[in-house]
Amino acid sequence: MEDYNKVIESLSVRYIKAKELEIFQPVRVTNTYDVENTLFLVNKGVMAFGDDSEKVAEGDLLFLPAGKMTSVSYGSSSTSVHTITNEDFIGSRERYLRKRNEAGTADYFSYITFDAKVFDSVSLFTSLDMPPFAIKSPKLAQLLKEVVKEVSRDEAGKNRVIAIYSDQIVIEIIRYVLNSQLFVEKLATNSTYFKDPRLIDIFSFIKEHLSEDLSNKILANVANVSEDYVGQYFKMMTGINPQDYIEYQRMEEAVNLLRTSKKSIRVIGNDVGYKDTAYFCRRFKMMFGIPAGKMRRRESLMSM
Repeated sequence: MEDYNKVIESLSVRYIKAKELEIFQPVRVTNTYDVENTLFLVNKGVMAFGDDSEKVAEGDLLFLPAGKMTSVSYGSSSTSVHTITNEDFIGSRERYLRKRNEAGTADYFSYITFDAKVFDSVSLFTSLDMPPFAIKSPKLAQLLKEVVKEVSRDEAGKNRVIAIYSDQIVIEIIRYVLNSQLFVEKLATNSTYFKDPRLIDIFSFIKEHLSEDLSNKILANVANVSEDYVGQYFKMMTGINPQDYIEYQRMEEAVNLLRTSKKSIRVIGNDVGYKDTAYFCRRFKMMFGIPAGKMRRRESLMSM
């Protein structure tokens, strides 16, 4: 348990957004994917996820770790549910979900998205390789409700309160996983590398130099190991090769810039290390299943 306490102490949690939406038309999105963690609370109705369409009942929660692709069904219907891809969903989201009308009778859910990074460098839940899973926790459900309530207010200290609740939400998710003995082997295997200072140095260096050359030769100098060994070492410790990890970090930052800036796609690609805009766009679509321009549109729709 002491190891997990150290990981929690090293965590930086960044709240991104939280909303309450009603389901206007039931829909199943076959390949939901995001670079952020998302926690849903089913307030009324039902959601489902995964190939087997595992149900998430009223009052329960669904956690989608960053970087994990899965199907997600919003609502249920006596007729066949409309099934679409994530790309189509992003382009027509307002047909299925809308801002909740408190006087209405439609099914609805709350959600929060957030980053949770160890040593401000590596995504915790991505690194632990945990799949999406359902959660039964009245305490966690109440915390999410409080975040949504605070978002709608205009009072002093609002952002601070939201940050505190977001920290609590992450800790409660970790506690739920540990107390429920979920993913025991994954946690035992994938949490060990947080103890290796050389790997943490590599994580930090990559985060701070995304726009620069991040070849294995450069990383070898950071970790003070040979160029021939650094790829093997990184994969042995994390389960992925360093260049795949670097690309994920670059794309994660690209999504952040699409969300928070008005920079052109060419400039964003350059900022995250892609000098060839066309190549950046191809890689972006390959990873997320949608073009960078549609990802920006997604952010505008999420503000509805």
